[in-house]
Amino acid sequence: MTTSKTAAAVIDAALEQIWSESGLAANTLSAYRSDLLLAEASLQQIGKTLLTAHREDLYQVLAARLESGVSARSNARLLSAMRQFYRLQLRLHRIDAEPTALIESPKLPKSLPKGLSEAEVDALLAAPDPAQRLGLRDRAMLELLYASGLRVTELVTLTTDQLNLRQGVVRVIGKGSKERLVPIGEVAVECLSAYLHSARVELLKGRSSPTVFVSAQGHGISRQRFWHSIKHYALIAGISHAVTPHGLRHSFATHLLNHGADLRALQMLLGHSSLSTTQIYTLVAKEGLKRLHAEHHPRG
Repeated sequence: MTTSKTAAAVIDAALEQIWSESGLAANTLSAYRSDLLLAEASLQQIGKTLLTAHREDLYQVLAARLESGVSARSNARLLSAMRQFYRLQLRLHRIDAEPTALIESPKLPKSLPKGLSEAEVDALLAAPDPAQRLGLRDRAMLELLYASGLRVTELVTLTTDQLNLRQGVVRVIGKGSKERLVPIGEVAVECLSAYLHSARVELLKGRSSPTVFVSAQGHGISRQRFWHSIKHYALIAGISHAVTPHGLRHSFATHLLNHGADLRALQMLLGHSSLSTTQIYTLVAKEGLKRLHAEHHPRG
């Protein structure tokens, strides 16, 4: 299925305005664009477009996606994209009514984040060889990720002026361009300092870059490249299950809670706009306590 250039232009213009007003992350906008283009193509199959569709037409698109195996979570994201699109079109008087107004969001199961145990984190952090330039860089990236709970995009786009190693804090620019200050521990500070004063200088070879973590070509590390690096180090560490950058963020949050961290403080560290988003980590902590009880209690 394809969409016309006109439809694509309408979607792009809408997303540009939505971005300017809401400051949505680039990854979210990219996902919204893909979703809206697919919805437009599906609507064209029944002689409609996003701008001419009624609620029943959108129900038909959402139902067809579910029947084809698309997850409820993906449909929820499409519905979110359509709502933002239609609210803008209503404001611009291009439509008379908001067709998603009475469509309920799909019920999503509460999924527990997949993190690592503290022993697995120790093994993962020890996997890169700090005697090698790239190993020292990767060790610093992993240490910082676990020490701060950064999102992977926040990590790979981090600039040198966001680091204050003397005070042991990192200034993070998160979703919606919101800033937060996150403290980092001594181990992460030491690894970052060693990387910045040796490996990074050697990798840049006299070139300049505002980005903290650079490749052998002097460019920033991509999210995909770092994803592959974590998989590589997980194999070296002997971790059998899948390990992702987000898994280290989950581990950061869960381990803090397990050691008595306050939920509100954790919300600030993670950069969550809503406490309900942070509360899912309490479920992870409870699951860990249940396993501990089952393993060690006489009547577990």
